[in-house]
Amino acid sequence: MSLLALGLSHRSAPHALLERAALSTERTGKLLADLAASPNVHEAAALATCNRIEVYAGVDKFHAAVTEVTELLSVHTGIAPADLTPHLYVHYDGRAVQHLFTVACGLDSMVVGEPQILGQIRTALATAQELGTAGRSLNDLVQQALRVGKRAHSETGLDRAGQSVVSVALDAAYRALAVDGPTGLRALIIGAGSMAALAAASLNRAGVRHMVVANRTQERAEHLAAQYGGVAVPIEQIVPALGEADLVVACTGAPGHVITAEMLTRSAHSHPLALVDLALPRDVDPAVRVLPGVHVVDLERVAEDGSAQAAGAAQEIAAVRDLVLAEVEAYAAAQRADAVAPTVAALRVMAADVVRAELERLRGKTPGLGDRDRAEVEQTVRRVVDKLLHVPTVRVKQLAGAPGGSSYAEALRELFGLDPASVEAVSAANAAGTTNEVSA
Repeated sequence: MSLLALGLSHRSAPHALLERAALSTERTGKLLADLAASPNVHEAAALATCNRIEVYAGVDKFHAAVTEVTELLSVHTGIAPADLTPHLYVHYDGRAVQHLFTVACGLDSMVVGEPQILGQIRTALATAQELGTAGRSLNDLVQQALRVGKRAHSETGLDRAGQSVVSVALDAAYRALAVDGPTGLRALIIGAGSMAALAAASLNRAGVRHMVVANRTQERAEHLAAQYGGVAVPIEQIVPALGEADLVVACTGAPGHVITAEMLTRSAHSHPLALVDLALPRDVDPAVRVLPGVHVVDLERVAEDGSAQAAGAAQEIAAVRDLVLAEVEAYAAAQRADAVAPTVAALRVMAADVVRAELERLRGKTPGLGDRDRAEVEQTVRRVVDKLLHVPTVRVKQLAGAPGGSSYAEALRELFGLDPASVEAVSAANAAGTTNEVSA
């Protein structure tokens, strides 16, 4: 089985298309179910964030799988194939692994090195495991990607170079309001998810004067507000809250606009207002940009600022790229070594069968041999076979880790006349041993 990565991101598609392609939790689940049911996809996980939608799949046939995944993305995003396909990128096997590791490190994010992507990848794997679409191969791959991402942050200067999407957006908002930070500002946060919580924490830590939280679920709004000394209001009361706010952070999963020009007009705001829109689809109606004193910071603006920030972090980024390349090669070597394991296991099974048959034959020819002597003979025979097999089986695993190492497994099968069916049976048993825990 090979790995296929297919998707679109802020690097390949305009923001308007990403907005149309945004997948809710429910639609992501339906996409995974349909992927798992398609004939050429054996495992699947979907990474859906504010700036990317990617499918990682275990497949047998490259072209057939690309067609199936593309068609299902089109169906579940509601975007015609002719509009979607020009913006898709496809990676296969080693390139797919490299892409996922690069994404996990935050090198492919709007803001280089942003750490939120690790949590999003972890959630993607957990969702696939819950739905039963991630098998052992995807689980092992994603777990390794999470470890690589953590290494990038702990062993390089990436954290000094990178900021989160939220912090870049807030910095842009402060510049728009001509202030050094949120001290003295009145903030309104619309939403209560992870991005909203990060914004609330950042504003609170920087000394925001007053914080209001609005969310469709009042209980979640109250919980978030209580964490940072704010107050919660029903979502229906955001118009008067808009009139009082200096800074608004909107990051909901609503399908339509949460803030419109008409709402701002009714709010009768009379002072400069910065609207930070971190949602996909947009929470803020683009029409508000024409209103006097209103400044909008959206994901497109974040991408621009993130690119400028990345330009000043060339050394840190180069170190992470080197780390990724080394990890990709190590992963490939481990995969090659794992590929020979079924052959080694089949060889040991065959040897055990031969030993068993010969001991049975010996037992029939030596009826007078005592139990103690018989046990010693049987143990000696098994020990001799184990010693004879030890060096070649250990060595073939080592050699298999090198490029082209699969030829050693083939040689082993030929030399010992192993039945291909027995090797495949071991491979199938190994594939069934899937873990259901997300770590790292």
